[in-house]
Amino acid sequence: MAAGQRDISVSEFFAKNRHLLGFDNPRKALLTTVKEAMDNGLDACEEAGILPEIWVHIERVGQDRYKVGVQDNGPGILRKQIPLIFGKLLYGSKFHRLRMSRGQQGIGISAAGMHGVLTTGKPVKIISKVSRRKPAHYYEIQINTKLNVPEILNGRGAGIEIPPNHLGQKAIEKHGIEWIEQDHGTRVTIELEAKYQRGRGSVDEYLEQTAIANPHVTIHYTDPDGNEIEYNRVMDQLPPEPKEIKPHPYGVELGRLVSMLQQTEQPTLSKFFIHSFSRVSSSVARRICTAAKVGTRSNPHRIKRQEADLLHQAIQAAKIPAPASDCVVPIGEESILKGLRQVVPGEFYAAATRPPAVYRGNPFQIE
Repeated sequence: MAAGQRDISVSEFFAKNRHLLGFDNPRKALLTTVKEAMDNGLDACEEAGILPEIWVHIERVGQDRYKVGVQDNGPGILRKQIPLIFGKLLYGSKFHRLRMSRGQQGIGISAAGMHGVLTTGKPVKIISKVSRRKPAHYYEIQINTKLNVPEILNGRGAGIEIPPNHLGQKAIEKHGIEWIEQDHGTRVTIELEAKYQRGRGSVDEYLEQTAIANPHVTIHYTDPDGNEIEYNRVMDQLPPEPKEIKPHPYGVELGRLVSMLQQTEQPTLSKFFIHSFSRVSSSVARRICTAAKVGTRSNPHRIKRQEADLLHQAIQAAKIPAPASDCVVPIGEESILKGLRQVVPGEFYAAATRPPAVYRGNPFQIE
């Protein structure tokens, strides 16, 4: 029995438990695939300071089989990063940042690609371009689920470079690459088993809601029946960029506090609290240490489990200001109304934005 024990990679686990990622039925699989690709495109554009323009194309290619193509006008992706972003689960840049973003774990788009490969056997196709003067890069990849690594299937395992001139257009036509000519951007194409259905919980409804919630975005949508729908932006200004903050003490559990104490580079307990958490001043750090009966100049690496427990209790009892809410950027009442008027026909419109609030040290806002 012991001889049968072995490690299980994260991609191997999720390949057998795709329902945990939103692929529990064919209709939801289509919606999740579009959403994950849209989230990536919107986040990339906004972080680069580019007004987003997204193309969504869904084509019926067989019985319960669809090809989804999503392209953005973002900054593009560096060549060496493309296979990892689309062919490796839990690979991303947002997981350790405490700020608002659509995606965080680095699972979504790679999981969508994995689902497509498992249901159709077709690889994920990606073309990305960072500048009109530089070549684009085209990859056909799939995830090796046992090792959680990307396998590049074209260009002898290295992908294909598309020249930036007229030769590039010939290469695109030669390889049958789907691409709307842009100076920069990324397009991902995934073929998967799915079900297209209009109405509640559909791709159509999701794109409508995305247009309402993001009035600065232009969306070009072609549905499986060939209907072309456009949601033009009604604002030419990007929302403010959310700021990254440190974790708030109220939201840190005991186990995480112990790990942070062991990993910190700060020489004293007082400096650990000041530099590792938001809203902790020297006086707050001193009150926490005093309440826990631990010296402010104690070495964080030498704090014992019992002392860490006392520190955690002291944190919960201490009066600490609420975390800054600028890591959350609301849409705003005016922007919501503009989005509603563009998408939803009606005679009366109303929107409300509540003040920021905090739950377990995490800021949130309801609109």
